[in-house]
Amino acid sequence: MSKNVKIRRGANIKLAGKADQVKSDSNTPSSFAIKPPDFHGLTPKMLVKEGEEVKAGSPLFHDKYNDKVLFTSPVSGEVASIVRGAKRKILEVRIVPDSEQKYVSFDTANAGSMSGEQVTGLLLKSGLWPLIKQRPYDVVAKPESKPKAIFISAFDSAPLGPDYDFILHGEDGAFQEGINALAKLTSGAVHLNVRSGASTDPVFANAKNVTRNSFAGPHPAGNVGIQMHHISPVNKGETVWSVNVQAVAMIGKFFQTGKLDLSKTIALAGSEVQKPRYIKTKVGASVQSIVEGQLNDGDLRIISGNVLTGTSVGADGYLGFYDDLITVIPEGHDPQFMGWLAPNFHKFSLSKAYFSWLMPNKKYRLNTNMNGEDRAYVVSGQYEDLLPMDLYPVHLIKSIMTNDVERMEQLGIYEIAPEDMALCEFACTSKTQVQKIVRDGLDVAMKELG
Repeated sequence: MSKNVKIRRGANIKLAGKADQVKSDSNTPSSFAIKPPDFHGLTPKMLVKEGEEVKAGSPLFHDKYNDKVLFTSPVSGEVASIVRGAKRKILEVRIVPDSEQKYVSFDTANAGSMSGEQVTGLLLKSGLWPLIKQRPYDVVAKPESKPKAIFISAFDSAPLGPDYDFILHGEDGAFQEGINALAKLTSGAVHLNVRSGASTDPVFANAKNVTRNSFAGPHPAGNVGIQMHHISPVNKGETVWSVNVQAVAMIGKFFQTGKLDLSKTIALAGSEVQKPRYIKTKVGASVQSIVEGQLNDGDLRIISGNVLTGTSVGADGYLGFYDDLITVIPEGHDPQFMGWLAPNFHKFSLSKAYFSWLMPNKKYRLNTNMNGEDRAYVVSGQYEDLLPMDLYPVHLIKSIMTNDVERMEQLGIYEIAPEDMALCEFACTSKTQVQKIVRDGLDVAMKELG
């Protein structure tokens, strides 16, 4: 049964540089990379060597502890390098693409006529399975588990988040085929969640085989974790899956064509982008191919993802596997007279420290400056105003910090993910790295509670 949910807690951070609804192709990337750190908890085992030729859809590595979960190449070309870090940890598998793409051919059919086992097998074999994530623990879904529901968020409420109505316009067939495939993987509902009160593109409005829910309110209303909490909370022993809305269309195209096509449209946004707009590219593309000639001069931070949860990658980095946004903002290295104490109409605060509360529609050019340093962790009531879940966030964080697994379980560790607490971290008076603490807590819970 469909639900209409009104989110009252949370906040919108309005930044300058929202992407205009204009699409253009990126420059031809000189290389692509699949990054094992994008898949938390993964221990990769390589299946290729440097210098080896691969096709789009060829396996690059698999999960050491579950060899069924393959990670495949987004393009055809040569494996140029396998980048390793400390203790020989694999950080990137880089591929130099061919001028003319070649694809592995998969034996697919109409997803509606297939069994759940057949759909699962094809998603695993093609390397599309990692697009499916699970709660609890916010990791790649386990193929052997059976989710009670699957969630798809059709809008992004994060700062400068992409407009999926614009991105997916005209992709009705591929999106519906993706829905049909996902419906085979659960005995429950596939929940498609749209923004309440906004015009919804036909690709979402006309989608069948889904339960359509609407959400209204500020960020993090677009987070699947928040939507799960209000529609189908994750309890002990239960599993709920989520899939990015563009990933649904990728899955649909795969079943339609039998080829792995990881093309996507991302938003290039931020105050330091000369002409913010949407860029057509592929998963794992070099950031240089996306931002070259598009940025202002100066000391800039290039983020794969949004400013709250994204990863700083620099111009020589690569687009994250799950990211639909590149954000560019100034670094905060310039000295400030009187520091954060100086009154300023160009600073933003969720409290009334500055004057931003008097200008609710103003868009800000914010930098990376934290405006303070680590402080004692105090109870301020800020988290409760920003997290729209019926949890005690500060108590949960403290239970993680003290490694009290039983208390974590009682306080809702199964429902939470780092991105759900990102706004709390932004507002935290103590400058506590809340997302890292939550991630550490999830790792401990996964090990101790299974």
